[in-house]
Amino acid sequence: MATVVTDPVPGAFGARMVAAVARTGPLCVGIDPSPQLLADWGLPDSAEGLATFAGRCVEALAGVVPVVKPQVAFFERHGAAGIAVLERLLADAADAGLLVIADAKRGDVGSTSAAYADAWLGEGSPLAADAVTAHPYLGLGALAPMVEMARRNGRGLLVVARSSNPEGQSVQAAAAAGGRAVGDLVLEGVAALNREEGLAVGAVGAVVGATLAGRPADGAEPAPTAFSQVGGVLLAPGLGAQGATPADVGALFAGCAPGTVLPSASRSVLGAGPAVDALRRAAALVRDELSAVLA
Repeated sequence: MATVVTDPVPGAFGARMVAAVARTGPLCVGIDPSPQLLADWGLPDSAEGLATFAGRCVEALAGVVPVVKPQVAFFERHGAAGIAVLERLLADAADAGLLVIADAKRGDVGSTSAAYADAWLGEGSPLAADAVTAHPYLGLGALAPMVEMARRNGRGLLVVARSSNPEGQSVQAAAAAGGRAVGDLVLEGVAALNREEGLAVGAVGAVVGATLAGRPADGAEPAPTAFSQVGGVLLAPGLGAQGATPADVGALFAGCAPGTVLPSASRSVLGAGPAVDALRRAAALVRDELSAVLA
């Protein structure tokens, strides 16, 4: 594992995220150009449609929210042309002052994990984002190359612990050795990595669904203080179309440090498009509701 960091890293992901949320408010908007949304916006299901969709999102969201989260799969389905649009989106969002989380959910072992680290977190990579999502189910230790690259380059790694979809619970809520849920053990592992790094907000965060469906079937949920001890950014998908409300977010993450909780909405904001002003108003409304419960 990486060498322990005892001094703040200039431009570290956690510090940048906290500062961005303080400036703009606690909302991440997913950029998810699904075939249905492209059609709803009157755009073709093509790389050209993707480019228009992505550009309009950046224009509408810059200065309104701190971070955007392109879902990589919707760009990959268009092959090389779609990836080119994603690269342009990453550059345009950075130029507009937006942080970007690439929702790629990567994860593997050995040299493959190192290659993912180079692609999504490496300096000079056209796909490098401020952070990338990852799966820990080949073992959290298998993500070591991505953890190390994130730390080295001031970027972030957001590890799926409790997803917002109900299907995930058969794995994430399953009891492991000692009776602890698998998802809880992932959170404990992330917390240990951040203690090792020694920053106020570490490079490794977690994905914790804000939805009721994302909680264990038996109703058991870690106390809010458990989330406050993770020591990294908590990406909380499921707001809006998946059923979670700002009140759910406030209750689930009570006690977490300001700027470390990043609720994410996609369809409930993007559905207001295609007009830029309408997108901006929809995002601002959700952002302000979240600000009230996460103050």
